[in-house]
Parts: sequence; structure tokens; C-alpha cells
Amino acid sequence: MNGKRKATITDVARLAGVSTATAGRVLGGYGYSSGEKKDRVLKAAEDLGYRPNLLARGLITGRTRTIGFVAGDIASPFYARILRGVSDALKEQGFGLLITTSDETLAGELESIRLFQEKQVDGIILSPCDTRDADHLRRLAASIPMVLIDREVEGLAVDSVGIDNVAVAEAQVAGLIAAGHHRIGMVAELHAGPWRDLPDVIRRVREAPGSLGTLYPSWQRFIGYVRAHHAAGLEVDPSLTARADSYAREAARLQTARLLALPDRPTALFTADGVMTEGAMAAVVDAGLRLPQDLSFLAFDDLDWMDLLRPGIDAISQPRRQMGEVAARMLIDRLDGLSAPPRRHKLAVRSIVRGSVISRVAGDPG
Repeated sequence: MNGKRKATITDVARLAGVSTATAGRVLGGYGYSSGEKKDRVLKAAEDLGYRPNLLARGLITGRTRTIGFVAGDIASPFYARILRGVSDALKEQGFGLLITTSDETLAGELESIRLFQEKQVDGIILSPCDTRDADHLRRLAASIPMVLIDREVEGLAVDSVGIDNVAVAEAQVAGLIAAGHHRIGMVAELHAGPWRDLPDVIRRVREAPGSLGTLYPSWQRFIGYVRAHHAAGLEVDPSLTARADSYAREAARLQTARLLALPDRPTALFTADGVMTEGAMAAVVDAGLRLPQDLSFLAFDDLDWMDLLRPGIDAISQPRRQMGEVAARMLIDRLDGLSAPPRRHKLAVRSIVRGSVISRVAGDPG
């Protein structure tokens, strides 16, 4: 080889003194070749710096040993940890990984899927941008293994991994209520979804929760917030919900500032995710409030900077890396021929206490 072009399987076969078909069987991992020929082919491939053409191999084996991952926002720390888990688990099994981002838009998700189909990936892991109107995913699931992460899609019978958002939020907000906080503000991105009337949603949670259908995680956490109040015999004040109209730090900051400007402001804040937490904390700083003396603070999702503050931020830590690992293994199970019904894997969370929540119960030192 003169260094001006990539080595081909024909070059490997010529150097090893075998047929191209034999070299293909050895390098593709299919069929049988004697030990001596296999050693010669592998040695020749190493000497030539040969790298297999996965698409060409896929034409023969039906597999490219690559997986596609669609993240909602590739810049988000939430997805970064998940990707670490996916990558590690796939690498152990000899799979490659293609990563795209949908930017939480249908157009971005469709473009990612088109790319994966062109690259002939063996399976797809994704966090869908829509939990209801996702006919493209229902059609896709008929032709390729798929695992959903963090979110589910109504009527889509595929494997998924996440947490029980409703139960976790309910338990955490119940803890705030038990600590004497009866005016708890919630900061959440509640734009996506068919409901604009929060009092109607609050009523449905009490009377007919099944009528709400498949929900985004932020809505599920809001339901947990409502259920905790109902269980404690407290009315839910819709004005205490800082409803961001987009998944953006600035939207969360503006809505939190509104809450903190109320004459009877909340004694505690509960944020639905990392982006909402960043915006809410910016508003707290702008208002000159101290944690936890002036305001208690509990965040969904644990972020690196939360441990650097004094006090640090109490947080609900999702097992993000484990989510990625489990999703990858579930997908590999399907590629290996598993035909069991769709699996819904719910992982446990961890509660991290750093001192941003204070008790308001008389006689409790907090």
C-alpha cells in the first residue's frame, strides 16, 4: 500500500494468500475458516491497517453493528450521562454508536431517523419529542428494534426505561409538606400537551387521572405535586405553579420571578428538571433571597454545580448513566432475538440532602 488509499478486503486477501470470500468470512465474523487461514487474514488486516466497511458487511449479514441514538438536546447534562451509559454498554458488545439531536422538534426527530435508515443502523434508542402524535415511530417500530428512554409514546408497544415520575414527585413534595411547607411553588415546562387550564388538570388528577393519557415527565411530576397536596388534605393553588412556556432557562427565570414577587410568596420551590432549576436559581439570586432561611429549594435532577454552593441544593438524582446502560442492553436483547412483550423498566432515584430545605414545623430544629 502506498498510503494514498484505504486498504480493501481484496488487498487483505492478496497479502494473506486466500480468496476474497475467505477474507470476507474472517473479517465479517460469519461462516467458517480454518485457524491457519484466519490467523493469516487477521495478520494481513493488521499490517495493512484495514478497516471493515460496515455498510458492505451489512449487505451480507443484515447487520452493521451500529446503533442510533436521538437525544432531545445533546447539550443537556441529562443526556450526556445517558449517552455515557449507552456508549459503555454498546462498546462491551462491539457495537458502534451514531448520535443525533432532535432539539425537541418533530422535524429534527424525523431527520435523525432518516439518517439512521440511510446508515442502516441495527436499532434505535431515543427520547421522543412527542408522547402522543408519533405515527412515524409506530411505523418505524414495525421494521427496526427500538427502545424509548425517559419518555413513552401512547400506543407504541416497544421497550422503555425511565423512572416513576409521578410516585417520585409525590413522595418528595410530601416531604416538603411534612416539613411544614404549605405554599410550595413548582417551576415546570408545562407548555407541551393539550391542557391550558391548570385547574381542570388538578381536578382530573383527583377525579379521573386515567383521562390524562401518556404525559411528558414534567407533567407527570406536576401530577405527583398535585397528588401530594391532595393526600395531605391541602388545596392546590394554581397561582403557585410557574408554568414556563418553553424548555428554556430564561422562561423559568421569568416565571419564578413572578412567584417570588407574590405578596404571600412560596416558602419552598420544587423544580421539575435541570433547566428549570437553573432559571429558578437565577430568579432567587436576583431577588436577593437566602437558602434556606428565606426560601427552601428542592430540585428534580442533580447537577454538578449544586454541590458547589453553600448550602448546596437538595436534589432528586436520576440514575442517568444506568438508564443508558439498561436501554442499550434491552436493545441488544431484541437484536439477539428476544420476542417477549414490551418491557417497562423503572429505575430507583436517590435523594440528595445538602441543606437547602428547612423545616417550618414548630419545635423542629430543621
